[in-house]
Amino acid sequence: MSPSHDRTNPPDSSRTPAANAELALLLEVAGTPKPGNVDRRRDFPDLRFEHFLAGAVGARPGLERAERGEAIGATFERAVEGMAAQRGGNTQFGSLLLLVPLVAATRAERELDHQTARSTVEATTVEDSVGFYRAFDHVDVFVDDPPADLEPLDARRGKDAIPALEERGITLYDVMDASVPGDDVAREWVTGFERSFETADRLAALDPARSATDRVASVFLSLLAERPDTLIEKRHGETVAADVTDHATDLLESGGLETVPDRVDAFAADLVDRGVNPGTTADITAAGLFIALDRGGFDL
Repeated sequence: MSPSHDRTNPPDSSRTPAANAELALLLEVAGTPKPGNVDRRRDFPDLRFEHFLAGAVGARPGLERAERGEAIGATFERAVEGMAAQRGGNTQFGSLLLLVPLVAATRAERELDHQTARSTVEATTVEDSVGFYRAFDHVDVFVDDPPADLEPLDARRGKDAIPALEERGITLYDVMDASVPGDDVAREWVTGFERSFETADRLAALDPARSATDRVASVFLSLLAERPDTLIEKRHGETVAADVTDHATDLLESGGLETVPDRVDAFAADLVDRGVNPGTTADITAAGLFIALDRGGFDL
């Protein structure tokens, strides 16, 4: 392992993996403008910037448990419970579903990579599924209706679904695998966190002379232009999601934040006004930030 990835001496910092995950959540929400999302200049009527700050801090104890190697399901539940201890409700559920296993994967004595992340999630158990389902008892999360034969496994049932999980022997990896392709957070689990690592590379490639929050916003726009956001698809349909992606692509081809910042800002305001929230894109941005911070590829 190269010295630059020695966990006892992280690049230019003494931050632990849990601290990097918390920082990733804070940087993600501070990036501005992030079309359709809460950022430091835009709030939703019942969900504000400070709720995300409190959610990130509240999640820290769960992230620290993941860093210590405790079970992923239980640490995820603890992170969500802490996140939800503010008046806004669900701020970073999807982000934590990516960050908890990534933090757990950093315990390996080698650079965090696709294979390390993949093997971490593939090793999850039925008990991890139990922790995941219990997390739904702490916060409201938007999910699709399951097929009729999977109704006993509806995540919205929370702990009431546990007997069915245990009877069928369903691991947390199985739960994520069954959620693809309609959920890009789940897709990250079964692809070795493909887009999360690509996001980290994009962040690392940007000029560090630009502000960190400006770099976050630029990468967010590139992700939004890359493929339709699955949260938008669930809430508003495929046509709206495709239109948002097309608009982001047009802005990116026009130069994005560096060339047409006013147009990007207007797009951000419009999506917030319409209640169109690319939350999955924000989740992947947070995961990419964590990987970039862990690798020392995102200077502050």
